[in-house]
Amino acid sequence: MATSQVKKKIVVAGGNGFLGTCTGSRICKAAVTRGWEVISISRSGEPKWDSVTSSAAPPPWSTSVQWAKADILNPASYHSLLSSANAVVHSMGILFEADYKGVLTGQVNPITGLQRAFSSTKKGTQNPLSVDKDAQLTPQESDGQLTYEIMNRDSALGLARMANDAGANTFAYISAAAGAPVLPERYIKTKREAEEQIASQFVNMRPVFIRPGMLYDSSRTITLGLAGATAMGAMANSLTGGRLSGLMGAGGTKPLKADVVAEAVVEAVDDDDQKGVIDTAMIESLANTAWRKGML
Repeated sequence: MATSQVKKKIVVAGGNGFLGTCTGSRICKAAVTRGWEVISISRSGEPKWDSVTSSAAPPPWSTSVQWAKADILNPASYHSLLSSANAVVHSMGILFEADYKGVLTGQVNPITGLQRAFSSTKKGTQNPLSVDKDAQLTPQESDGQLTYEIMNRDSALGLARMANDAGANTFAYISAAAGAPVLPERYIKTKREAEEQIASQFVNMRPVFIRPGMLYDSSRTITLGLAGATAMGAMANSLTGGRLSGLMGAGGTKPLKADVVAEAVVEAVDDDDQKGVIDTAMIESLANTAWRKGML
């Protein structure tokens, strides 16, 4: 296994998040533990800690992270932060669009809201691969909605383009194992489109696509119940030899603790042999490797 002993610099887009942005703050923590230089970029900068951990107090490791404020849709706001980065991680995205959220909260008419949410197509931004390098990426829906096309795909492509220009060796994209019956198909479609274009358009960077299922953590008690239900679904799917995967989507995939995914991301970044799709089994394997190293 080829691993580098040289101190690395990692930039995590969405590094102040928990779920939806998939363990962003935990990726920062795992990288700090290895002695890496770590920069988190997000709209708010340093997290509101009680939104990503069980305490409002900043954890000791957080002082080793540069919590930079930047707009993922405005490359000029973060371009300079990518200088000399070995790896860049896209750890942001959305699970529900505004239409769907509006229906769930009773703020939007259920019929019109779900019709729009489950529409086969929505607009993203202008093509992030063909606009001027530092151009602002602008939502193209008439109401400026942040769609799956924007947050799951175009923001990642824009970041990958800037990372490639900055000379980064590795680009990690936090994807998903599958969609789900309760989610619009565009949720997983846009993630797969991002993976495909990152791999094909930026051949000088090693692509790493992390595909976890449901994430949980004790600091988010609601996720524990959801993880329990998902674990039962995963067990049923396993007993049928995976025949329920198409029907259940991510609901038939083993749920993972947020820290497990974070450790796996950093281990995959550090291991030059890791490339392409990292599924649930490999996520667990990489996390175990990381923990064994930590015990030495």
